[in-house]
Amino acid sequence: MATVIGVRFKKAGKVYYFDPCDFWPKPGQNVIVETARGIEFGEVVTSPRSVNDQQIVAPLKKVVRIATEEDEQRAEQNARREEEAFRVCQEKIAKHKLDMKLVSVEFTFDNSKIIFYFTANGRVDFRELVKDLASVFHIRIELRQIGVRDEAKMLGGLGSCGRPICCGAFLGDFQPVSIKMAKEQNLSLNPSKISGLCGRLMCCLKYEQDTYEQTLKRVPRVGKDIVTPDGVGVLTEINAIKERVRVRLCVGDDGEFEVREYAMDDVRKPGAGDEPAVRQQSKQDRRPQGKRTPIPAESAEEEPEEEQSKRRYRRPKAPKNLSTEQFLEKIRENGADDMEAAEGAAQEPPREHRRRRRGGRGRHRGEGAKAEGEPRESED
Repeated sequence: MATVIGVRFKKAGKVYYFDPCDFWPKPGQNVIVETARGIEFGEVVTSPRSVNDQQIVAPLKKVVRIATEEDEQRAEQNARREEEAFRVCQEKIAKHKLDMKLVSVEFTFDNSKIIFYFTANGRVDFRELVKDLASVFHIRIELRQIGVRDEAKMLGGLGSCGRPICCGAFLGDFQPVSIKMAKEQNLSLNPSKISGLCGRLMCCLKYEQDTYEQTLKRVPRVGKDIVTPDGVGVLTEINAIKERVRVRLCVGDDGEFEVREYAMDDVRKPGAGDEPAVRQQSKQDRRPQGKRTPIPAESAEEEPEEEQSKRRYRRPKAPKNLSTEQFLEKIRENGADDMEAAEGAAQEPPREHRRRRRGGRGRHRGEGAKAEGEPRESED
């Protein structure tokens, strides 16, 4: 166990633990502390208390002193210099035509370094930009790329609820948020309704998630059977905030269905001895079938197999194309006569197409006429 105080360096920033030493400052006072990047000016947010060693990042830094008026004036001067540095950096970015957006500028308390926070879609080559900024300010320059959530946290704004956004007001760390939370909380999955100013899922979805998970464990999922005081029905809707459910039950002997509402304490999950719920007929079963002429059983038995196959398959299948080997094998099966006929047809030379020339005179025309006039030999 160690005695520590919580110090915050930015509004709604992360709280860091420091050793109070002999000063023991109160919440709301400003202190000068030693950090990994030098001397910093911060505000105390928690009074001295004891915490486990697992919650402390070793080595534990110490509080140098309680901030004086000179320290506060220096912090205000650094804030004015940050505005000027922001304007200069924007001009340099436009000069080099870099695809990046400057978000914020921060001076360290001892003026040993300037940190420029920016956003970009990909990697940016800002080596020339760093050289220009160093020639203007003559101190160490650091450019740090941040995400869209950090950008919204630094800039601030109003959320869809009309209040300042949570990350800019009091959230120190970002909690992971998934679309599963929106589904379990029965929210609209429209991205414009469940997204914050950063374009990501709203952080407030995490606030009630634990309550929803505990409540939904008490009842089965929607569409499953559930036991009610009036019998076994089908769960149709769950209202986790009011802790009430709506169940579809089969009432009466005529098979009518009715939706009733119960408290979660009055219903339970079905056990081994409970009967299954009576369900409504699905839409596919209720779909009207096409009109078909009934076929008497006797006529169906008297019809030959060919007629039954035609009735079963209205569109006959196309014949399958045979390969050369299958065709020859089929001919061998039919008999030797078919084979001889196929061989004779294959040996018969194709008739040549004669081409008649127009306007021909002399020897070519005579030869053509002679050729036509000669008798053909008979093929015995």
